Formats: sequence, structure tokens, C-alpha cells
Amino acid sequence: MMRLRNYFLTGIVVTAPIAITAYLVWAFVGWVDGWVKPLIPHAYNPDNYLPFTVPGFGLIVAIVLLTLVGFLTANIVGRAIIRLGEYVLDRMPLVRSVYRGLKQIFETVLSGKSNTFKRVGLIEYPRKGIWSIVFLSTDAEGEISDTLADKAGKMTAVFLPTTPNPTSGFLLYVPKSDIIDLSMSVEDGAKLVISAGLVSPEFQARTKELAKEAGAVVETEES
Repeated sequence: MMRLRNYFLTGIVVTAPIAITAYLVWAFVGWVDGWVKPLIPHAYNPDNYLPFTVPGFGLIVAIVLLTLVGFLTANIVGRAIIRLGEYVLDRMPLVRSVYRGLKQIFETVLSGKSNTFKRVGLIEYPRKGIWSIVFLSTDAEGEISDTLADKAGKMTAVFLPTTPNPTSGFLLYVPKSDIIDLSMSVEDGAKLVISAGLVSPEFQARTKELAKEAGAVVETEES
């Protein structure tokens, strides 16, 4: 019975991540298809003349259209249309605030120059002696930096994720001296948060890997 139990648990460990990943991918593809396929002309939608549906066709069309929009906005005519659209949105009191905020977020996250969430750290939260995983964002700037400079010194914006859903959390401004940097990657930090501490990154393996890389650099410089 113990062997059967171990075999059963092993089967769950092997198949559950695959099944959940496949389900999420399939759900995402179906969600995009549900939005895009109704917009495709009848003559170009293969679902209308094939005896079966083509999953992912809407996703392919969406990728092509987004790439085409990016190409068109890269020229003078496209930039003029974008400026005209932004001019119209700036005349809408509520819509312009939402648009500007979303645009700034997407430009920051998708920009290749962004250093957002590339480091993981520890802070004492919610009280002294209790430590929480945080993702380091950027140094505080503008009014927040000027207001807190005399009281707490250099401040850093950090994102404190919740367990088991790391997409929600809290934005905190923490003194830079109160943050302990960790060598783990953001992906490992997210795994740690999602698993509620059950999945811990292999620190020793990472340390050995860094030691090997450092040794290889030294050998290259000596040669």
C-alpha cells in the first residue's frame, strides 16, 4: 500500500504541472479566439467552411494585426494618427487619466531599458523580526523622494506580493538601507511566493555556478 501511495503521489507530481500548464495555455488561446474570431470576415474564417474549428487562428490573427499596427505607427503617417487619437483622448476627463496611466505602465514594463523587477529582496514587514519577500522596482523620484529624503534618506519602491497570487500586492517605499538583496532570480522569488515557501531555490547550486563563472573569467584574463 505504501508503494501504491508513493506511485500515486509521483504521478500527481509529474502530471499536475503539465495538465495545469496545458489548461492555462488552452484557456488563453480560447479567450483570444473568442474576442478575435467574431471580428474576422466570414470568407476568411476557416471555422465557417471546415468541419472542425481551428483553435489558435484568432491568436495568430491578433499577433499579425498587432505587428502590423506597430509597423504602421513607426512611420510619419502612423505617428500623426497616434497624436490625433491622443489629442482626442486628452479632451476626455476620466478617459485621459486611465489612458495615460496604462500607457506609462506598458511603456515601462515592455521597454528594453526597464530594470523593473530584476532583483529580489527581504524587508522587515509587517513588524520587526518578520521578513517578507519583495521585488525591487526603482529608486523613489519626484515628490516622494523630496518629501522623504530628510526623514528616511534614500528610498526604494518595492512590490510586496501576496501568496499564492503574486500579481496582487502592495507598493511600499522602503529605506534602501533596510532592504537585504538576495541572489535569487525574480522567477525563483515568484515560485517561492506562489508555493507559500514550499519551493525554495537551490542556493548552493547557484553559488557553485557563480563560483565556476568567476573562475572561468579569471582564467580567461590570465590567459
